[in-house]
Amino acid sequence: MSPTHFPSFTPTTGALAREAAARRGDHTLVVLDDERLSYAEADRRSAALAKGLLASGVGKGTLVGLLAPNGPDWVVGWFAITRIGAVAVLLNTYNKAAELGRTIRHSDQALLLTVGSHLGHDYLDRLEQAAPDLAGQTHERLLLHSHPYLRSVWTFSGGPRPWCGEVDELVERGAAVDDELLAAVEAEVTPADPAVIVYTSGSTSDPKGAVHTHGAVVRHAHNLSPMRDLRDDDVLYTPMPLFWVGGFSFTLVAAMHAGATLVFEDRFEPGTTLDLLERERVTQVLGWPHMAKALVDHPTFAERDLSSIRAGTVAALPPPSAAGEPPPEVPMASSLGMTETLGPHTFDAKVELPPEKAGSFGHAVPGVEHRIVDPVTGEDVALGEPGEVWVRGYSVMAGFHKRERTDVFTADGWFRTGDAGRFDADGHFYFSGRMGDLIKSSGMNITPREVEEAFEALPEVVMAFVTGVDHPDRGQDVVAAIALRPGESLDGAVARSRVAEEIASYKVPRHVEVFATQEELPWLDSGKVDRRRLAALLADRYRA
Repeated sequence: MSPTHFPSFTPTTGALAREAAARRGDHTLVVLDDERLSYAEADRRSAALAKGLLASGVGKGTLVGLLAPNGPDWVVGWFAITRIGAVAVLLNTYNKAAELGRTIRHSDQALLLTVGSHLGHDYLDRLEQAAPDLAGQTHERLLLHSHPYLRSVWTFSGGPRPWCGEVDELVERGAAVDDELLAAVEAEVTPADPAVIVYTSGSTSDPKGAVHTHGAVVRHAHNLSPMRDLRDDDVLYTPMPLFWVGGFSFTLVAAMHAGATLVFEDRFEPGTTLDLLERERVTQVLGWPHMAKALVDHPTFAERDLSSIRAGTVAALPPPSAAGEPPPEVPMASSLGMTETLGPHTFDAKVELPPEKAGSFGHAVPGVEHRIVDPVTGEDVALGEPGEVWVRGYSVMAGFHKRERTDVFTADGWFRTGDAGRFDADGHFYFSGRMGDLIKSSGMNITPREVEEAFEALPEVVMAFVTGVDHPDRGQDVVAAIALRPGESLDGAVARSRVAEEIASYKVPRHVEVFATQEELPWLDSGKVDRRRLAALLADRYRA
């Protein structure tokens, strides 16, 4: 099955940069502090850096790391790498030295573009910690046992070291490459070529590198456009890192298709962020619900002129009414996505649902197929029954870096997501949780998400987490952690008894841990709850 919406140009990142620049020209693409990068400048600057990469031996298939925070440098670097057919390895700025070193080695990078420092973090120091023998090396002559493919490192900012050069020098070197050669190189880049390697966040397993092609990257954001409300006069704010698909695909590439403006900041802080939203007249806030809630809960929120905001996570969280009662909730469709599918594979944005469809994660994205199967037999389950979600289609990754295709896909091309869920007769998808999270207690199978939803239906509870804790006789006990809304109080035993009225007795947690606010939960830098840490905390406390 093919996607139903296509861009009007060959779907490569170089063509996207050129087409957007021709269409939007001096319109602002990126805002960071006082710096503004127009569409035309993004094309021009990335072309100049791309020439420098070519002059330094980078070509089609060369693996080039990109380590930088959200902003013009990241955007220019990403387009420079990919428009000449090299593969951009998106590095996580939150990673500590050991994690960074592992990713650089695993991804076989030959060249690395990096920020020198950011928010008090010296990334050149961090690189030396990741690869201690860097300190004794000469720039562009790197020979490292720890990272055998790495040959050169270039920094966007900060004083270079003997083993590192400056990106400005790389750009100057590119002056020897003429426009005709760059055009000839770009003409050989096809939609089938790999464009990026995106490493999963690792919230439930070790990170893996998903390889996505130019065609998938450019098409998917375009294909989702009819289901979204993006316009060329939109000003989008997001704290989501560009090194994950929610940032670069769902936000950056989508904004370029629409001709919109992206607003970034170095650090999320509710008061400062509200200042930014007002000053830039942001129209959409795209981020995690807990960050949107922090904005709405800020004591100055009601005083702010945020009349420009018409969509996004903040628009979905209006402040309480003067009487102190929250407005009635209207069920809205959601989406389900993952790194391996380049973001959403089910999607329905801004669609109000009838009550019986509450909890829907939308319909299948056009061009993406699904199967719901028994995870043991691999056979399709009956319509409406839950099972493991398998996906196939244009936005699914080409594979995992360094993994054979047969280890990743079935013989007929299905990717086993490890997610559990079901489709109803109307095509609505309902997410149940991760298959690996399935709890087996006294011979019964329990899906954590079903129990979490029961707790989250309590008016005092903003978030719930349910896991299984080992028990010598029962196999596992069901245990829950709940986070309360600001100003609310609820005893764990009371919460348990109220949930017991709504779900089968074998699903009711034996223990309920209460957190006064969601901020007290352990969080990953990605903005997700650290489910592994939370599960370990509950296991330590309640294991028999």
